[in-house]
Amino acid sequence: MARGRIRARIRRSHLYTFACGRPRTSEEERPHEFEGPGFSRIVHCNQPDMHTKKPLKYCSNYISTTKYNIITFLPKAIFEQFRRVANLYFLLAAVLSLTPISPFSAVSMIAPLAFVVGLSMAKEAMEDWRRFIQDMKVNLRKANVHKTDGVFNQKPWMKLRVGDVVKVEKDKFFPADLLLLSSSYEDGICYVETMNLDGETNLKVKRALETTLSLDDEESFKDFSGIIKCEDPNPSLYTFVGNFEYERQIYPLDPSQILLRDSKLRNTAYIYGVVIFTGFDSKVMQNSTKSPSKRSRIEKQMDKIIYILFTLLVFISCISSIGFIVKTKYNLPDWWYLQVPDKEGLYDPGKPWVSGFYHLITALILYGYLIPISLYVSIEVVKVLQALFINHDIHMYDHETGTPAQARTSNLNEELGQVDTILSDKTGTLTCNQMDFLKCSIAGTPYGMRASDVELAAAKQMAMEMDNQSQNGTPRSWRKSEFTESEIELETVITSNDGDVRKPAIKGFGFEDNRLMNGNWFKEPNADVMLLFFRILSICHTAIPELNEETGIFTYEAESPDEGSFLVAAREFGFEFCRRTQSSIVVRERYPSYDEPIESKRKRMSVIIRDESGQIFLLCKGADSIIFDRLSRNGRMYEEATTKHLNDYGEAGLRTLALAYKKLDEDKYSAWNEEFVKAKTSIGGDRDAMLERVSDMMERDLILVGATAVEDKLQNGVPQCIDKLAQAGLKIWVLTGDKMETAINIGFACSLLRQGMKQICITTMNTDAIVQDPKQAVKENILNQITNATQMIKLEKDPHAAFALIIDGKTLTYTLEDDMKHQFLNLAIGCASVICCRVSPKQKALVTRLVKEGTGKITLAIGDGANDVGMIQEADIGVGISGCEGMQAVMASDFAIAQFRFLERLLVVHGHWCYKRIAQMICYFFYKNIAFGLTIFYFEAFAGFSGQSVYVDWYMLLFNVVLTSLPVISLGVFEQDVDSEVCLEFPSLYQQGPKNLFFDWYRIFGWMGNGLYTSVIVFFLNIIIFYDQAFRAGGQIADMTAVGTAMFTGIIWAVNCQIALTMSHFTWIQHFFIWGSIAFWYLFLLVYGELSYALNVNAFRILTEVLAPAPIYWTTTLLVTIACNLPYLAHISFQRSFNPLDHHVIQEIKYYKKDIEDRHMWRAEKKKARHKAKIGFTARVDAKIRHLKGRLHKKYSIANNISIPQT
Repeated sequence: MARGRIRARIRRSHLYTFACGRPRTSEEERPHEFEGPGFSRIVHCNQPDMHTKKPLKYCSNYISTTKYNIITFLPKAIFEQFRRVANLYFLLAAVLSLTPISPFSAVSMIAPLAFVVGLSMAKEAMEDWRRFIQDMKVNLRKANVHKTDGVFNQKPWMKLRVGDVVKVEKDKFFPADLLLLSSSYEDGICYVETMNLDGETNLKVKRALETTLSLDDEESFKDFSGIIKCEDPNPSLYTFVGNFEYERQIYPLDPSQILLRDSKLRNTAYIYGVVIFTGFDSKVMQNSTKSPSKRSRIEKQMDKIIYILFTLLVFISCISSIGFIVKTKYNLPDWWYLQVPDKEGLYDPGKPWVSGFYHLITALILYGYLIPISLYVSIEVVKVLQALFINHDIHMYDHETGTPAQARTSNLNEELGQVDTILSDKTGTLTCNQMDFLKCSIAGTPYGMRASDVELAAAKQMAMEMDNQSQNGTPRSWRKSEFTESEIELETVITSNDGDVRKPAIKGFGFEDNRLMNGNWFKEPNADVMLLFFRILSICHTAIPELNEETGIFTYEAESPDEGSFLVAAREFGFEFCRRTQSSIVVRERYPSYDEPIESKRKRMSVIIRDESGQIFLLCKGADSIIFDRLSRNGRMYEEATTKHLNDYGEAGLRTLALAYKKLDEDKYSAWNEEFVKAKTSIGGDRDAMLERVSDMMERDLILVGATAVEDKLQNGVPQCIDKLAQAGLKIWVLTGDKMETAINIGFACSLLRQGMKQICITTMNTDAIVQDPKQAVKENILNQITNATQMIKLEKDPHAAFALIIDGKTLTYTLEDDMKHQFLNLAIGCASVICCRVSPKQKALVTRLVKEGTGKITLAIGDGANDVGMIQEADIGVGISGCEGMQAVMASDFAIAQFRFLERLLVVHGHWCYKRIAQMICYFFYKNIAFGLTIFYFEAFAGFSGQSVYVDWYMLLFNVVLTSLPVISLGVFEQDVDSEVCLEFPSLYQQGPKNLFFDWYRIFGWMGNGLYTSVIVFFLNIIIFYDQAFRAGGQIADMTAVGTAMFTGIIWAVNCQIALTMSHFTWIQHFFIWGSIAFWYLFLLVYGELSYALNVNAFRILTEVLAPAPIYWTTTLLVTIACNLPYLAHISFQRSFNPLDHHVIQEIKYYKKDIEDRHMWRAEKKKARHKAKIGFTARVDAKIRHLKGRLHKKYSIANNISIPQT
């Protein structure tokens, strides 16, 4: 931004008009007539105290994006915890543990539950506290507010009230929705940047009512008062209806007087405005939605597994209860030494069914180890640690802004590895709003030697393929032909790199060609056409110049970045635009001009000038399809050559415009100008149509001058990131508030679109007044377009064909309705890329919801502005970009990054890792708990279903808390199937997540079956070996404690060796946790056996005196460990040998160092591993190569055909 001084008192109200006549003011129009629901808001200007009581009391300006507050935290957080099925079960078990029927003490059941739930709630509180802190940063921003007697004081945004008069200075955000009263310009206009609302980069002009223009200093508000009657709060950003009562007059209000919260004041020193809507009543907040409570798909599926295990628990409990009823009725009376019935009536042979019911409850608690209570807390710990790794990843740290990545919630880490569709904002997310003038075509001659990124990539790829072909023995004649053509095609690439010393980079100007620089264009043929070309660049625009007083160079505030690049190019070519007034543009000379803005509907812009000789010219620039249709017969001299250049520029990924002109007679111009002034000053609904008709009359019979090509500067790494995500198999949709043309150009720039891709544009037709039901006619027309497009995709037979769907917000209004949305979604799914333009924030959220619910797959939304909040919250995963346009998107997001390019690493690396880690961790958890829990059930059958556990209570407490928890946590935190570099080189590995290869039901039941097998081996091998035989040197047989301890030792060895076999990546931490857990078990037995408490359970010196001296104990442990893990070892060996997964192949290549020894094989594997994408930079380069090879093949065939007759 230039630091030059703005001339604040120049009247600029006519900069955006086509004629010098001022249109009739809005005060001459009638006030709006409205009443009834939807139009009840009354605002007393400069009297905020009037809005402290109902019915005029409105909401405060305080905003919050948190899930909880002080009152709701406890009930909502408890609900969040106990909607988890396992927690609900353990809550019931904890309550029952207070009764005599519990086999365990109350403390042993309540304490783990309280720890798990408390830890999870504390994590939720910390994450929500961070959101609160970021909210307060916004709420505590300062605003200048009128207090009394013309005095303005600073006040926090959150304390603003409806009716307050505020002063907003240049480059500041508007704190609420305001009615513009006056500005630093005499005619009350101001320039507003709405990028944070609708994604548009061009500046909007807002204009105050003439009656309030005198309120241009602080003192003038001393006695100011007025009443605004307007519409109620609503989410429409582009409409506003109201009346302003001031000095006994009523004036109509429209959107041109409204300044929306979170838009920014630009190019204007200050404005005064009165607050109309505050806080959640403001339009930007009306477009937001409440912070949703998100749960990952894996966690939801985990609930289903809990249901299955709970069903198994109830089933074996019922079996145990039935067995107990039989024993109680028929055997218990004979066991006199048990003193039955007992005092509590739990064992009463006279009431076996009552005793059986009590035993059922006991069994439900006893076998509860089937359901792992530590699973949730372990996952919470793992996810927090995973989030720390994301936060501290140096590769996702933005050095320019000093901003790291931030996992704002860790609940969704594994979702990052399962994303199917990305829905992205454009402005500030994909683009950095900078364009470089790169090439041009003037009078049929191309200029500009620097290559675009697409050309450079194609040249590099072609060189690699030529090298491969030469290694593979391609026929010499073919290689020679291909080299020659490639050399010709990519001459610009070679030339652009041959310069000795390159000049310092000029923002917006990447042109290199000495034929036009330094005035050399005078020496070129057709210099008169070049003069016109440069004049069109420097004159045909709506920009505002600003002089940087330090450098003396003019910079430009333009409606769009490409317009700014044209002016920079014109300046570098020697045509410097330096000043504009309401009647002239100064480019070295002064001459009258009348201009109008380029509209997305018109696709062109024209300006009429009178040159130094008095000749009147119409200068025009616009889309080539529009300009070429308007050329005169004698104006098509350069059409063929220019068309070829435009196609070449398009293939090179450049944005193009055509330039044309025509000479006007004085009489013809005067007659036309009268018609134009009439249309401009008319009042009525057909005013725009009249203007379009009159303008169209003039913009005919043009003479072609040339074309421009600018390279759209995306954020650093965006094309490469999109390319990698496309190769990973992700679908990418762009949802933007920008015009269709801008969105399409960005699509080309980031390779979502390319030359040869078939564009399907769904638009809304203009209905005739004769139609009885216009809305139904429009819907039928849209549905017909969708049906035809869907049919066209189905009938396409070319495997390389790619389709792009482009739709605007107006059409989306219809297609998102229930009777059409599924047809629209089916069409969109069949397209390689989807671009939705001119969409409101609400529509962004609705499209996201449609994709999420319609496909049933995981969606990710990414954006940087307040207009993206609804989309971010609606998606399964919301990613905010912490750019310069406020922090609303970040505050509503689940993950925050500084640049779009970091999304590649967030998904392809961290997402892939987190998904596999969590999936394997959960499967292992259920495996080990089934293996452990079922051994308790087996022993029950041997113990008469008495409710007696084979294990000492301390063993059972340590199993989940210490002995098996740390290894599984290390699996969830450190496991890597491949390293990060390989993840990025083989992006198709990512598809393991969306396909859910590691957490499908086949794998889940496989792990459950493994747990069942382990439980059978552990229990029955120990029972068979220790049962009814001496196992010590003294001839003693094993008691229950000895068998239980030996059995538990076997489980500890089996499950810890199992997790070692599961891991692919070892650090010293994993080794320490796995083998340390086993060592800790023996240490515990050593210490526990020396305690007096061990005497109570017959475990005194259980290791040193009972088990350790017996060789059978160690032999049994070894046998159990081998027998339990042998099937899994055989399974993974067979899979790696005969049906390997992608990462298995890569692991072996890396292990045998084939990636270093045989680079050709490594490159071939990488190419095979690419997902066959139809979007992205690679797909674009492939299309370019296919195009070049087609031309080469054609040329080679023609050469052969010519040579045959000669022979």
